[in-house]
Amino acid sequence: MPTPDHYFSAEPASAAELRPLHVHLRGHDVRVLAAPGVFSGDRLDLGTRVLLDAVGDPPAAGTLVDVGCGWGPITLAMALASPGAQVYGVDVNRRAVELTRRNAAALGLGHVTALDAEDALSTFAGSGTRIDEIWSNPPIRVGKPALHELLRRWLGLLAPTGRAHLVVQKNLGADSLHRWLEVELAQDVTRTATSKGFRVLTVRPRSR
Repeated sequence: MPTPDHYFSAEPASAAELRPLHVHLRGHDVRVLAAPGVFSGDRLDLGTRVLLDAVGDPPAAGTLVDVGCGWGPITLAMALASPGAQVYGVDVNRRAVELTRRNAAALGLGHVTALDAEDALSTFAGSGTRIDEIWSNPPIRVGKPALHELLRRWLGLLAPTGRAHLVVQKNLGADSLHRWLEVELAQDVTRTATSKGFRVLTVRPRSR
């Protein structure tokens, strides 16, 4: 089966036909816009729902990042929970970035910034900004080399006291990713939840 273009393409080939969705995000019923050519462009993905149901609120202040934001459900959930934080939704897909930007604006979430993932990485690295919390439904289907490089770069930007919550489908390698994070990246990893065929892994920088 070919890999959908939203995993790699900045400009999806499919038409940008906007679709209104009504979704429940951690106690908030919201109306958003989604579209083809982004991850889970017609619904709230099950793995994302598992993540949002499993973890506690993010920090009230600081820098929060949703890696692989799609149309923005995780970004919006973090922003609704933490109005005093700076929340970033990042994606390689420009349509996803624009949808997240539009959805945040429609909900009055002025503390959300939606960025191209490479631009965000360059901005954070150049400014020395450290991330207090990452929430992500990472793109497992890009393959292990690309996934590992993505996680290596983003987790490397965590503050010493920061953490990341990652949701991964069990039959797509959640347990092997858990081992890789512990052994190869030398991170402290906890299995926070298991639900509906998914694991939620919480990752913290290991104290040296």
